[in-house]
Amino acid sequence: MMTAAKKTIVVEQTGSAFNRKPGHKATLLGLGLGKRHSRRELEDTPAVRGMIEKVKYLVRVVTDEKKK
Repeated sequence: MMTAAKKTIVVEQTGSAFNRKPGHKATLLGLGLGKRHSRRELEDTPAVRGMIEKVKYLVRVVTDEKKK
């Protein structure tokens, strides 16, 4: 039985976590981010999308055409 490849997204932190709400700092850490311009490749799940939505003013989803 073959398993389908899991869809992933790349998230980059664009803003600083300094002087932000504690919940927003914790969300950034939960995404594996901590410093500006750091990137993480994450599984594209509703939970991850919700975390990105919560801190959308501090992160961006990177679209890399070379990856395909």
